[in-house]
Amino acid sequence: MEAGFWIRLGALLLDSIIVGIPLAIIATIVAGGGSNEEYIRNIPFALYSMLLPVFWDGYTIGKRICGIKIRKVHDHSAPGIGTMLLRHLVAGLVYVFTFGIGVIVSAFMVGLREDKRSIHDFIAGTEVVYDS
Repeated sequence: MEAGFWIRLGALLLDSIIVGIPLAIIATIVAGGGSNEEYIRNIPFALYSMLLPVFWDGYTIGKRICGIKIRKVHDHSAPGIGTMLLRHLVAGLVYVFTFGIGVIVSAFMVGLREDKRSIHDFIAGTEVVYDS
């Protein structure tokens, strides 16, 4: 069964709290409040979001707690590195080039579509489903 908007948002919030807050603290200590603080925080979080599902069968910590995971649509296997690069980098470019409108459209797609797939899911050929 496909995971909807609220459970996906909950997983993202958990990831932000569990991983994002410690990274922000480390970034503040390392950068000393300098201009590099944002990069020190954002790059590791992006790598976490992109790589952990590859090595942990489609899960991040937040998704695991919420009982949802990312998988490929065509064969239901865990995403590979290429899939996750499409999901994050290419879709991220789409969201930037649409000035954030793509993010809003994606939120509505997850909330209203029967298959609960967003723009980045279509780009990467993925879906987020409840763990069986």
